[in-house]
Amino acid sequence: MRTDTSEITTVQELEALVGAPGERARTKERSRLTDIDRAWLAASPFCVLSTSDASGRCDASPKGDPVGSLVHVLDDTTIALAERPGNRRVDGYRNVLQNPFVGLVFVIPGRGDTLRINGRARLLSDAPFFDAMAVRGKRPILALLVEVETVFFHCAKAFRRSQLWEPETWDPERVPSRAAIAHELEPVAGQGLAELEDYYRPENYDRGLY
Repeated sequence: MRTDTSEITTVQELEALVGAPGERARTKERSRLTDIDRAWLAASPFCVLSTSDASGRCDASPKGDPVGSLVHVLDDTTIALAERPGNRRVDGYRNVLQNPFVGLVFVIPGRGDTLRINGRARLLSDAPFFDAMAVRGKRPILALLVEVETVFFHCAKAFRRSQLWEPETWDPERVPSRAAIAHELEPVAGQGLAELEDYYRPENYDRGLY
């Protein structure tokens, strides 16, 4: 480890370096959803769910559904996200059972700003609103119910810096395919690369989405 690093260890040192937030950034947090927040949630097909366990170890998990299906808004302070078939690790949900505090960032493709919601979560195995969360006729496996504590919009600078929505910057073949990654880093006895490539072929992989 290098010995010429300069570590920040206090809030005072941090604020001295980055400065104080402006009035808009300082006062933009809300405790209830507005009509604009609801419209954003209805238009967002993707979010990242952040959790931590009782000891503070963190997890960030992507969640996605068709536009209009990702979030079910129960009221101005309560939302629910559906869980669909996946790899069954459920790391974030294991964390919620230990520590209910969650953070969510909701993304709309093409937009640089994001909606952030922080709150307390619970896991539900069934509820009357599960029927309203069905996609392709399939009800959720479970739902994450979030009691909203803070909600606010985040600026677009990270997306602008990364050029995330600019197709001319995209290069998905720069790294190995998902099948090649699984073959090298997540080997399963008797499963070859050709079999994995067939599994991850979009027309095959998509059959297990719901």
